[in-house]
Amino acid sequence: QVQLVESGGGLVQAGGSLRLSCAASGIFFSINAMGWYRRAPGKQRELVATITRGSTTNYADSVKGRFTISNDNAQNTVYLQMNSLKAEDTSVYYCYAAVKRRFGGVYNDWWGQGTQVTVSS
Repeated sequence: QVQLVESGGGLVQAGGSLRLSCAASGIFFSINAMGWYRRAPGKQRELVATITRGSTTNYADSVKGRFTISNDNAQNTVYLQMNSLKAEDTSVYYCYAAVKRRFGGVYNDWWGQGTQVTVSS
């Protein structure tokens, strides 16, 4: 099994900052990419940002210039620095990782439990 443990969510005022962390643990061969998605009440899950093992990043247009994703491959950890937060950023944020569990296997997506981010206006 692969476990993704998120931390860093909470309540912040609009314009403030939060930093999310997600660490992958368990038995696996490699991680190809990690990232963050979010789901607001009544809405579908949406991409926030992803980063590959080679540090290629991808951001949703709504967070470009405000959020920064980074990783620590040695620690199998991904971070999301969120600045200039807006009320519309309020969501449950889910960590994801594309994990190959054995040599010669395929990459599958694994998900964390989610962490709540609430931005008060």
